[in-house]
Amino acid sequence: MTETPTSTPPPNTSAGGRHEAAPVPDFPLGRPSGCPFDPATAYSQLRDEAPLTKVATPAGVDAWLVSRYDDVRTALRDRRLSSRLAPSMHVVAGADLDRPAESGSILNLDGAEHTRLRRLLTSEFTVKRIQALRPRIQEIIDLHLDAMLASPRPVDLVRDFALPIPSLVICELLGVPYADRDTFQRQSARLVAVDVPQAEADAVASEINEYMAGLVMAKLQQPADDLLSRLIERSSDTERPLTMEELVSIGVTLLIAGHETTANMIALSTLVLLRNPEQLKALQENPELAAPATEELLRYLSVVQFGVFREVPTDMALGAEQLKAGDYLIAALSAANRDKAVYPDPDHVDLTRKASSHMAFGFGPHQCIGQQLARVELQEVFVRLFQRIPTLRLAVPFEELQFKHNTLVYGVTALPVTWDDPS
Repeated sequence: MTETPTSTPPPNTSAGGRHEAAPVPDFPLGRPSGCPFDPATAYSQLRDEAPLTKVATPAGVDAWLVSRYDDVRTALRDRRLSSRLAPSMHVVAGADLDRPAESGSILNLDGAEHTRLRRLLTSEFTVKRIQALRPRIQEIIDLHLDAMLASPRPVDLVRDFALPIPSLVICELLGVPYADRDTFQRQSARLVAVDVPQAEADAVASEINEYMAGLVMAKLQQPADDLLSRLIERSSDTERPLTMEELVSIGVTLLIAGHETTANMIALSTLVLLRNPEQLKALQENPELAAPATEELLRYLSVVQFGVFREVPTDMALGAEQLKAGDYLIAALSAANRDKAVYPDPDHVDLTRKASSHMAFGFGPHQCIGQQLARVELQEVFVRLFQRIPTLRLAVPFEELQFKHNTLVYGVTALPVTWDDPS
């Protein structure tokens, strides 16, 4: 398999977290060639010998790479660490790390400003509200399974199943016309790619922001029964109603995050199950395994593959290291989720494992707000897909599959599948 490209360290400097004299490893660390589901093999050694170690990032700065579960958890819940920079900015070549936090971005704000935005959204993602969506999610899945079963084989599970299901769910939730899916899926794919030139990324970001601004304006004029309309109404009753910029930023964030991660999890998890027939058989025989299976697959795959970037605004201790103001930190979610001190035999997928403590959704104040929605979608997919198509299998050799090494969210680019006709 192709390994994740590594960066070329820029010249050494001494400002802030900039490179100093001692050479450091490049980040991202390459995935192993043997198993595309595993994170970098170097993480195991780092957890044992150097759980906090400096790495050179494509952004042009050194950062502390945190690889132990306990340290990652401690870092992400520490409100002293700043989210001012995008959580993926460390893998953006030549990124401007001096830019201020984006106004209205729930991903980049800290403290009271972040709490203000998150509080307005919390009621939309409670367990009760998401559970109320389960029947509609089941219906959406069944409609796509009907279409698959009526299609010529082989079928690309990514294009025909994994991507459209979460796209339709998030469109209905937000009030985004599903007819526009080709546009925002194309834009989203470019925005999560790490090898897109900055000028192109900026242009695509402007496109999707303009699209969302038009949608928000329409809902200001004619509210409907959707999240964006309710958010506008709820905000209007506060001392500081959301600005257009804040509404657009929230809408774009939810639209991209609401389908990109779940779509990749559906396809990649399906592939994992096909490669582990004994686990798949257990799930087929006991559909109640869907909930723990979802947690285990989230842990095992950790599709946010480059971790989470944070700035260190003040001197502080983490683990055995002293971090200085101006340092940067990468919380390696995939390394934490494979920590043998927390998960015995972590490189083995076990659908009966109690894995709900995983950090696939992050941790702390910025933990993914839409995690309950993702859970319900994945649980229903794992049950319905393999109950209705029990003989599902790959239609091409496993070795021919291509994986997304250069995107923020890991996945498989296409997944050709076939099955037997019922006897």
